[in-house]
Amino acid sequence: MEVSVRKEERFCVIRVEEDRIDAAVALGFKEAMRRMTVGAPRTVVLDLGRVTFIDSSGLGAIVATMKHLAPDRALILVGLSPAVSRVFTLTRMDSVFSLFDTLAGAIADLNVHPRA
Repeated sequence: MEVSVRKEERFCVIRVEEDRIDAAVALGFKEAMRRMTVGAPRTVVLDLGRVTFIDSSGLGAIVATMKHLAPDRALILVGLSPAVSRVFTLTRMDSVFSLFDTLAGAIADLNVHPRA
């Protein structure tokens, strides 16, 4: 699973560099997220802009990441494609995660409402 990370003072942005998060890569995704979030700031922004498909294993891996970060750190998701957004809506995970259309929108929100 290929991901990239950019760490800022108050948050870090992790970008998934692949188009699928499914059963074939879910374990690798979870491991990559654990590695990338060691010592991360209080807010982790997961950029899913390149992801066009996610299945239940991929969704579970994102939920596992959120639980790994809790309770001291928050996970924010940005850039969901219509297909990925639909999975979050159908599973009602859109009420669990903070979702933003763009990275700029998430950063603007963080500037107004910093996560504790």
